[in-house]
Amino acid sequence: MSMMPARVKYRKMHRGKIRGVATRGNKVSYGDFGLQVLTEGWITARQIEAGRMAASHYLQRQGRVFIRIFPQKSVSAKPLETRMGKGKGEIDHWVAVVKSGTVIFEIGDVEEKVARDALTRVAHKMPMRCRFVTRRHSL
Repeated sequence: MSMMPARVKYRKMHRGKIRGVATRGNKVSYGDFGLQVLTEGWITARQIEAGRMAASHYLQRQGRVFIRIFPQKSVSAKPLETRMGKGKGEIDHWVAVVKSGTVIFEIGDVEEKVARDALTRVAHKMPMRCRFVTRRHSL
């Protein structure tokens, strides 16, 4: 089952604009190595889950995987072949809004080569450019 909030104050949200560079969540905090996003955008709950599965399958129960983002923005969509009007569509999926510089995944308790390979697999699942960072390296 995909990640989504247990409850929200308002069901449907505006699209909004993503501007600037991340000032929070831009450093490796929990693990030793991280995956940092280089462009801004939305990451869906399914993409986050695909990245988590790719990392955990590659690590084979060694090390820890930390997910630093959570999909808390709802995206609505109207059904196909529906005329315009009659209000906003129902919620289709959930996304996490990330700015450039945000660390999205972290891995701890493994060697650097293993972490680099695991996070490379995760980066292939993400819709934007990412880079491998260590604990002292940031944007």
